[in-house]
Amino acid sequence: MSTLFKDVMILDGGMECALSGHVLVSKGRIESILKSDAPCPQADKVVEGNGRKAILPGFVNGHTHAAMSLLRGLGEELPLMEWLKERIWPVEAKLTPQIIHAGTELALLEMARTGTTCFADMYFEMEQVAEAAVSMGIRAGLCRGLMMNDDKRLEEGLALAEKWHGREGLITVQLGPHAPYTVPLDYLKKIVSIAKERNMGLHIHLLETEWEVGYFKDELKMSTEDWLKDSGMLELTHVLFAHGVWMNPEWALPANDNRLDFSNVTIAHCPGSNLKLGSGIFPLDKWLDAGVAVSLGTDGASSNNRLDMWQEMRSAALTQKGVFRDPLLGKASDVLRMATYEGALSLGFTNKGMLREGWVADLVLVDLDAPHYVGVNEGNLACFIVYAGCSEDVEGTMVAGKWIYKNGNYPACDKAKIIEAARAARDKLLEV
Repeated sequence: MSTLFKDVMILDGGMECALSGHVLVSKGRIESILKSDAPCPQADKVVEGNGRKAILPGFVNGHTHAAMSLLRGLGEELPLMEWLKERIWPVEAKLTPQIIHAGTELALLEMARTGTTCFADMYFEMEQVAEAAVSMGIRAGLCRGLMMNDDKRLEEGLALAEKWHGREGLITVQLGPHAPYTVPLDYLKKIVSIAKERNMGLHIHLLETEWEVGYFKDELKMSTEDWLKDSGMLELTHVLFAHGVWMNPEWALPANDNRLDFSNVTIAHCPGSNLKLGSGIFPLDKWLDAGVAVSLGTDGASSNNRLDMWQEMRSAALTQKGVFRDPLLGKASDVLRMATYEGALSLGFTNKGMLREGWVADLVLVDLDAPHYVGVNEGNLACFIVYAGCSEDVEGTMVAGKWIYKNGNYPACDKAKIIEAARAARDKLLEV
């Protein structure tokens, strides 16, 4: 089945400006990208753009906990550790595989509707997450959250990789030690050693809050830099640091004699969650200037409370400009690349996240025929998308050439049934 997107504006995070033309998708890949004056090829389906639609790469949610969609609204307006200990962890103790599945499917409805084609997930019962993702036809980088010295959970994470890594080209699996304050350094070294042996990536929360800076000093009796070195994780093929608000970009600067090697690191910046939890402002442009890859994520819906990558792009751009008092920071093209290409690469997905001939057709179809797009053109489309656009503009979300969302419909699932199951699961979780 081939699809021709005719007379559309074409944009990705690697372009200086958009291109007006046609995109032919065939066998799950972008077969050709043609300028407007080129003859249109034949296709089984034609989407008429009439110059009023745009094609973007699919968004990649670089860090989330999908099933926490069922915990949305719990423990509002509390500091991180109080929020976790008093409201989230007690409810999570009631989670079952069935509840995880229901919460994940609910999150996938929201993500597909807003243009997300791939997500990074750390949680429990990850087989349920994998099954939901494959059923929807959405990509995912998955890891079983690991805490303390728990070999059983580690075995679950390894079994997840054995069964699901590479499944239908949709799933990659990483190891997921939760955080420095929940996983002892000696056990973290064991996890890192296994990841190295099996050529796996690693996904961990790091320095999300200022409190953690004191934890390294007072509890671990070492600097974060020494902890990073001793853990060995920087030697892995890829490491995903979630949040990193209080990490120091000087660690990665070439001028630093004690520079750490961040060449295999991606930092998943989660501006919405960091703002809502009062965690601080991640110095985005300083990390980009240091040459370190940064992706964008929402975190879980219980701390954001949205799974909307459009909102994350806008928040990432505006907070940098406002907090650091420089309108040149947080460029639209940078945050678009972070929300697409950098996220895909961080999870081990290659040839995804850009609009290139031969690359996988993970795409978002955007309606430009709305009041807030009056004045849009090839030169300013990126800025319109980031500053004026919103998730309501999404007409369709495509993964490997197949629609997972199109004009209110979900071809691979029953929306009403999923929402009904999610409501029942939420009620079960909140039973006293």
